[in-house]
This record gives sequence, structure tokens and C-alpha cells, in this order.
Amino acid sequence: MALGIAMGMLGAVGFSGKAIIVKLAYRHGVDTVTFLMLRMLLSLPFFMAMVWWTQHRKGAAPVRLRMREWLGVVWLGFCGYYLASFLDFAGLQYVSASMERLILYLYPTLVLLLGIVLYGKRASRYQWMGMAVSYAGVVAVFVHELNLTGADGGVGIGAALVFGSAVSYALYLSYSGELVGRLGALRLVGLASCVACVLCVGQFVLLRPVSLVAELGADVWWLSVVNASLCTVLPVLLVMLSIERIGSALASQAGMVGPMSTLVMAALVLDEPLSPWLLLGTALVMSGVFICSRREAHASSPPPSPVE
Repeated sequence: MALGIAMGMLGAVGFSGKAIIVKLAYRHGVDTVTFLMLRMLLSLPFFMAMVWWTQHRKGAAPVRLRMREWLGVVWLGFCGYYLASFLDFAGLQYVSASMERLILYLYPTLVLLLGIVLYGKRASRYQWMGMAVSYAGVVAVFVHELNLTGADGGVGIGAALVFGSAVSYALYLSYSGELVGRLGALRLVGLASCVACVLCVGQFVLLRPVSLVAELGADVWWLSVVNASLCTVLPVLLVMLSIERIGSALASQAGMVGPMSTLVMAALVLDEPLSPWLLLGTALVMSGVFICSRREAHASSPPPSPVE
């Protein structure tokens, strides 16, 4: 059990480091479309290998995807891997890494709200209270950051983009359960990620000259390698192994180290201020999400997305 918890915590730290790497890359002049393309392009061989392994490993039962399932994979690749990541990367141009992580961490409350709106589920009064506490924490951090940067700093735009990313990720989680049961988490992650890689590369080809790749500096390439390996591929593996060993509930609790690790890394690497308002907002968000999530039971664990 200790190993599973450690894997979950390390995976959460790896996902949290993504925001730090993106902010560092922006200091070198790279744009969102290009840096996201590099991340997914460098991750593509791993995801292709994951799909191949799930089909050829010993004892694996061949599963032929129907058209409806292919459409589901494409939808999950679009909303949970491509769109969520693009909105997240775009939002990091305007907000701090710490605030980005707190907004993204609202996704369990959004999954709960989607269940209420789309599937007629009911929330307990404790869950409503948890949602209120979480959003109060984000509002506190938002107002504090707005006071630091001013109305012209784009904080509102950045917060809206990152919140859109969280909504997109919540849609992915709400829909993925059915496909996980048939395809398995590893295969679904590999297939949906390959779809997202194609979309990211296609977006780059349409919007940027291909020659731009040759003009990128060594710093951007090294940051892209770190982003693809330590902040994408490795965390996906660690979180999935953690879920396999200790279950989704404990793995989710181990992942609560993510927001705090972002705060620490942002302060040490990016020199972002670690203010009392930020600490208060983080405590409120984490407490509210814990209240919302602890009563949720999932028959099948949704696969992690690189946007985490």
C-alpha cells in the first residue's frame, strides 16, 4: 500500500510540475500552439507503444472497436487531452502557476455538477457545502491575484481559460467510465492520447510555419523533453499504477499533494509570492474537494489525463 500511495503522490507532483515548465517556456518566447505541439509530439511514441502493448501482451483479449467506440475515443481525445490541455496552456499566459492548479483542482466538483445536470444525480448537503467552500477558496485567490496584477493583467481571461480546461476535463471524466470498462484504462489512454497528438500537430501545421521548429532554441527543446517525460508520460504511468495497487479513492487522496507541490515549486522556481491569501485559498479548495469526493464511489477508475 505504501508503494501505491507513493506512486500516486509522485504522479501528482509530476502533473503539477507541468505549469512550472510551461511558465518557464513562455519566458523564452515560445507560444502556446508550438509548445503544446512539442509536448504531445514527443509523448506520441510512448502512447503508441502503450496501445501496441495492450493489444499484444500475454493473455490480452483482442477487442475490436465498434464505430460508436471509435467516436467515443475521438471525443475523449478531443475534450480530455487536446482541448483541456490547450485551454490550460493558454490560461497560463495570464495567471500564476499556483492559481492555475487551484482552478484545475475544481474538476471533482464539476464532475458532480455534470452528474446532477446531465444524469439527474443528487448531491448531499455536505457536497453542496464542499462545492461552496472550494469556490470560495478560488474566489479569494482570484481577488488577491487581481489586486497584484491589476485589471489589465489578463487575470480574468486566464482564469476563464483554465476554468474551461477544468470543465473539458470533467466532461472527459464523466464519459470515460463506459469505455474504460470495455477497453481498459491503458488502451483508452493510449488511443485518446494519440488522437490528441494528431490534433495538436495538425493545429500547429495549420497555424504556424513548420520552419518555426528549426528556429526554436535549445532551452525550449529541453523544457519540452522534461514536459513530455516527467510531466506527462511518467505521471500517467505512476497514477495508473497507483490506482491499480490501492484503488481510485486512495489514489485520489494521495493526489491531493498536487496543489501544495505547485505552490512550493512556483515559489522556488518562478519566484511567485507565497502569500497568506494563497495558502488560505488552497486550504479551502482542498477541503471542499475532499468533502465532495469522499462520498463518491466509482465502479471503474477513469484514466488520468495529461491536463491533470
